[in-house]
Amino acid sequence: MMPRLTFIGSHSGRNIMEVAAIHSFIATAIKKTFQWYQQVTVQPVRWGNLRRLTPISRIFGLDRGMPIDRYYIEAFLQTHAEDILGSVLEIGEAVYTRQFGCDRVTQIHVLHAQAGNPQATVVGDLATGQGLPTEAFDCMILTQTLLVIYDVHSAIANCYAALKPGGVLLATFPGISQISRYDMDRWGDYWRFTDASARRLFGDVFGHDQVRVNTYGNVLSACAFLQGLATQELKAQELDYHDPDYQLLITVRAVK
Repeated sequence: MMPRLTFIGSHSGRNIMEVAAIHSFIATAIKKTFQWYQQVTVQPVRWGNLRRLTPISRIFGLDRGMPIDRYYIEAFLQTHAEDILGSVLEIGEAVYTRQFGCDRVTQIHVLHAQAGNPQATVVGDLATGQGLPTEAFDCMILTQTLLVIYDVHSAIANCYAALKPGGVLLATFPGISQISRYDMDRWGDYWRFTDASARRLFGDVFGHDQVRVNTYGNVLSACAFLQGLATQELKAQELDYHDPDYQLLITVRAVK
């Protein structure tokens, strides 16, 4: 910041004017140097059809193919497919239990918060624990669920209680993501997470040695996801590149 100059007399005033002129000259020189530096070092961006105020797709790319977060969710579940066995509980529907559990699964359970879902075998509330059995499941699959539960701490504690000793919780959460309007208008969309918050939330309940946290995503896949582009519109190496500063998806494997 330029120093404030004060006029203190006719004789000193001439000196002050000279100093002010020098300051002005230096400031102008710095400004021109900075502008020149920008011109030679900052390359213009070709925005193309991404220069827009509304996304290409507002429904996570479902109308264009597989949503990018689903690509990462399935990669995570494939990595831990051997954990999906015995009595398995999934939220809403048992798609991933069937896809990755194969013949290791002996009982399929589906949790829904409200009665009336024909696929639900358990009607209960993760936040309060009401309706949830204790020590009943070998594995629980919670994909993109905790963001819509305000009392996350209680939900994690109730998951812990519902697992058998040695049971495994496989959970995913959004990091960089648009609001889920469907959820927001019904029960609320409350949270976005980081690997640090996930590690503390689950470590406090399961024990920090029993929790493994990973992240997926990079700046390109995050931008594409926000625009609503689909998995098929990026190359595999673009999707799989990992940048921990752009956490599109956070995953947790926690063992009771």
